[in-house]
Amino acid sequence: MRDEALDVDLIPKAIDNSQVVREVDPRSSRDLWLLLLLAVALVSSLVLYAWPSLEIRQTTLAREQMSKERERLLEENRKLRLEKAALENLHRVETIARRDLGLVTPPPEKLVVVEKPKEVPAGARLAGSAEHGVGGRN
Repeated sequence: MRDEALDVDLIPKAIDNSQVVREVDPRSSRDLWLLLLLAVALVSSLVLYAWPSLEIRQTTLAREQMSKERERLLEENRKLRLEKAALENLHRVETIARRDLGLVTPPPEKLVVVEKPKEVPAGARLAGSAEHGVGGRN
């Protein structure tokens, strides 16, 4: 009897799946969202871990550049102060005036001293001015 059961010929049957509606498994969508959330959490934790060290590195580089700039400016300031002191040296100015420009010290009788008059404060009245009736003609 067993031998007879094995001699069965299988005939393929045509199956029409056009009417079958495919349903989306809600678990697969949930699993994808969970995987995406896990990936975002990992990436954000790596960014939050690396960000302070990157900021420290950038701050250190900026500090070194500013320190170099400060040293350069201090050196330039020192050189400019020395140049200013050399240019303000009265003996040097007098030597240049005598030698290169041919200037000489004038005799005392040819000296003219010009004094700038002091400014009168606003609202002040001058004594003896004609407009106030003191010491002038009316």
